Amino acid sequence: MRSIVIRLPRQVKRRLGRTVGSIRDAQLKTRYLIILHSAEGVPYREMCRMLGCSSSTITRVRRKFLQEGEAGLQDHRGDNGQAKVNEQYILELLEAVAGSPQDYGYPRPSWTLELLVKVLAGQTGITLSVSRMCRILKALGVRRGMPKPIVGCPWSARARKRRMALIEALERGLEPDEALVHEDEVDIHLNPKIGPDYMLKGQQKRVLTPGQNVKRYVAGGLNVRTGRIVWVEGTRKRSALFIALLEKLLVTYRDKRRIHVVLDNYCIHTSQITRKAVEGFGGRIVLHFLPPYCPDDNKIERGVWRELHANVTRNHRCGNMDELMRQVRRYLGQRNMKAAAQRRRKAA
Repeated sequence: MRSIVIRLPRQVKRRLGRTVGSIRDAQLKTRYLIILHSAEGVPYREMCRMLGCSSSTITRVRRKFLQEGEAGLQDHRGDNGQAKVNEQYILELLEAVAGSPQDYGYPRPSWTLELLVKVLAGQTGITLSVSRMCRILKALGVRRGMPKPIVGCPWSARARKRRMALIEALERGLEPDEALVHEDEVDIHLNPKIGPDYMLKGQQKRVLTPGQNVKRYVAGGLNVRTGRIVWVEGTRKRSALFIALLEKLLVTYRDKRRIHVVLDNYCIHTSQITRKAVEGFGGRIVLHFLPPYCPDDNKIERGVWRELHANVTRNHRCGNMDELMRQVRRYLGQRNMKAAAQRRRKAA
């Protein structure tokens, strides 16, 4: 087999070389390169190392090229007949992945590749291998991840939609002498939040934890129009922390007649102490409560705290709370500077 010799005229080599540069299919490009390297007299072992393929692959490609020419480099599996995996199969697969095996009568609450193959075979009559199922899921962008725990909103979908429409209308019709912020609190733990990271093969990164956890709390208000966040810190998450934030908002937006605060239904936002404090602000602070258990509707939760954890608290190496809080302040301050620079660019 290794006596197969490929000889090509110079103009053919040039044409094949130009063709290789425009090929996106990795396997097809490898077959073209096998022929070009063979024509240059590159040894089998060197070619295997360069292209990452076996000697049997090189022999097979050479033989097909000698028999059929350049057409022999193409993948002819498309002529094998109708593909097993059709549009209906994909739709059934996506519906299954979005649900649970229990929707199909199995006691297991989470999917395995084997169970997906079995369920889809029953739904469509098409049986695939586990490896084929794995490739299909990868091509569809389906991944294994950590589900997000949530608490269902007790309101009806209609009531929730109505409340959100009122808040969105308030933001759109905001007067020049008014400001609107989304408010929320975030817990800062000395024990690091553990999250995904890149690691070397065969190794697992370790995150040192202090053992005894220490907590700090940050209450913040995000102006969704300017991107600026105003925040205060505290050692306890009580009404006093929230009131301190409202007082800082009054100072920050001293030129505004009214400050609208969009927030959740946490107890410190509705306590008697808070209500009296808001009354004492002379109508300058107006609270707008989101539907219960809908944290994704709070823009500071999505846009600030999530990124704060990703950039500061997740897998952190701080040895004490003072060091960790300095990093929290640095991140929030840099975020405000970036938001201000973006506003200046838009105004220019």
